[in-house]
Amino acid sequence: MADTSWLSSEGWEAILRRPNTLQEMAEENQLKFELRFFATILQRYPDYVDVLRHVGQLLTQVGLYPEALEVDLRLVRLRPQDAVAHYNLACTYARLYKTDSAIRALKRAVELGYRDYRYIKQDRDLDPIRDDPRYRELMRQLESGGV
Repeated sequence: MADTSWLSSEGWEAILRRPNTLQEMAEENQLKFELRFFATILQRYPDYVDVLRHVGQLLTQVGLYPEALEVDLRLVRLRPQDAVAHYNLACTYARLYKTDSAIRALKRAVELGYRDYRYIKQDRDLDPIRDDPRYRELMRQLESGGV
């Protein structure tokens, strides 16, 4: 059975920032609700790929990158040929400032067919690795169609 210990943890709630407006309170409550709801599903069906994808996005949205990394790694194990899963893994590694791992995952995503050059170029998740020469070389190859 998969390790889902983080799902029952209440630690992620403590990290959510305190809302300032009614709108922010509503959004925070919605995020908490969704995380709890999907965590319940994953406790019963830990390999439910569509739910894992959504949970990974939610965790990233609230800045819980270590938890999002656990989800992304699980998705890559479940779907090793999925270019989007590898791309999301690259983004999470980049957010955690794990440059080598981020570059490897991004290269793997491209090898598997991820070709959305414009999205990669503007995706804020990848900002921490943009100055790396390996990132710039990969972008040159993508732009020229050489990948």
